[in-house]
Amino acid sequence: MKAAYDVDAPKRPVNLSLNEDLVARARHMTGNLSAEVELLLAEFVQRQTQLRQDEACRFKRSAAMWNTFADRHGAFADEFSTL
Repeated sequence: MKAAYDVDAPKRPVNLSLNEDLVARARHMTGNLSAEVELLLAEFVQRQTQLRQDEACRFKRSAAMWNTFADRHGAFADEFSTL
């Protein structure tokens, strides 16, 4: 599967505020906390990207359905329009 980001981009330090106990527990479970966080962040970005694409597709389908309805039956406001 293609990554949703540039895996060859340079790494840089970032400042995060995380629960101290959670970080300590995670450090005992992995030898590379940065890699684990990067993996989780990549999964998050991929899920959010897919959700946004799905939402955009739903909006396009809804707009197409409304346009089809309006083409066949006219708009609801047509009977009240003074134009």
